[in-house]
Order: sequence, then C-alpha cells, then structure tokens
Amino acid sequence: MEVRALAKDQPIAPQKVRLILDAIKGRPVDEALNLLQFMPQRSARIVWKVVKSAAANAENNFDVNPDGLRVKSASAGDARTLKRFRARSRGRTAPMVKRYSHIEVVVEGNQF
Repeated sequence: MEVRALAKDQPIAPQKVRLILDAIKGRPVDEALNLLQFMPQRSARIVWKVVKSAAANAENNFDVNPDGLRVKSASAGDARTLKRFRARSRGRTAPMVKRYSHIEVVVEGNQF
C-alpha cells in the first residue's frame, strides 16, 4: 500500500531539497527519520515533518504497520517564485529570485 504526504509552498529552493531527498529514498522510515534528525541542512527539518506525516497517514488512515514502512519515492518540484530587485551601484538594480518548492514523500508497507 502506498501512502503519500505533500508539503506545498515551502520557502526553500527545490535544488537544495533534492539533495536531502536523495539521501532517504529507499530507506526504512525510522532510519530516514533518524538520518534527517542529525542533518545540519535547513531543508532536512522540513523533509522530516513530511516523512513523519506520511508515516502517520499510513498508520491512521490505512491501518498499516509503521515498523514495516519504507520511503518508496521522494520528490521536490517547483512552486511559485518571488521576484525581487536588489540595489546595485550607480543606481542600477539586479533581479533576485526567491524559489519555493512542493515536497512529496511516498511510503509503502504491508497492511495488518
């Protein structure tokens, strides 16, 4: 049984999140949560919440044993971008893009 969790419009670039997601793909959920807990990156905290939510969805909504869950897939897609301008010398401006991401984690396991 596949169960997913989605976090939309997270204020971090998808490229930074994908580095963390690649580290947890295919791992058991408890091992992935432990790994994420000790990563220094800011996106690891956001991904930890999504993985925890996916495990809770599996346990509460589908009666899946939480011990047998593993991360089947994890992806980060582009969300909205905020375009801002930064002041530069001689009265000029330079564009600055603040990227947001949608994070999706799919876990799978066997039902009771």
